[in-house]
Amino acid sequence: MNGTKTALVTGANKGIGFALAQGLASMGFTVAVGARDDDRRAAAVARLRAEGADAFGLALDVTSDTSVAAAARSLDRLDVLVNNAGIAGDFAGGAQETTTLDLDVLRTVLDTNVFGVVRVTNAMLPLLLRSDSPRIVNMSSNMGSLTLRTGPVLAAYASSKTMLNSFTTLYARSLAETPVIVNSACPGYVATDFTGFNAPRTPAEGAAIALKLATLPDDGPRGAFFDDAGTVPW
Repeated sequence: MNGTKTALVTGANKGIGFALAQGLASMGFTVAVGARDDDRRAAAVARLRAEGADAFGLALDVTSDTSVAAAARSLDRLDVLVNNAGIAGDFAGGAQETTTLDLDVLRTVLDTNVFGVVRVTNAMLPLLLRSDSPRIVNMSSNMGSLTLRTGPVLAAYASSKTMLNSFTTLYARSLAETPVIVNSACPGYVATDFTGFNAPRTPAEGAAIALKLATLPDDGPRGAFFDDAGTVPW
């Protein structure tokens, strides 16, 4: 397949997602900025283009079958998919304490962080399977590690990332005989609105491991979980 490779980043209008779009563009990818908010998506694309990136906006609400299907139909090629869109969910008043978990919060978090990833991945797979070197990167968190059990107890968010890592391994198994390489990335504790901008790492630092996984060689690892230091215990 000839021509410039195309990468789609979901939730790319801000934070780590925007840094991922910047990084992929600097590597020569045409970047589809996936975001549901029209104004924020347009602003992100304008900023990327001002920096010299080849970028375009893609209306994409990962919680909507209709939106995701329309986004997939609008693309003529896809080489890299970064499932970055994610939410922390409400945690006020014990909503994410395990013993008082608000099931509506759990449903809302899973709809974006898990169902959204499956919805987008399955819609985009026909395009990815036509690529010479397709890559899928799922943006996870070490809070989802059953071994590390890091961070505060956010039962909806943490369990969503555990489940996301499970899907990474399941996709890797299902796609083992194809060129599609799927892995999870942990960006670390990054200063974004997600963390109240009170964290030591920049979005660009958080994006670095995902950019590496997005451009793995054809014999690269599959179905694994990585951060900057290497493999993350599950």
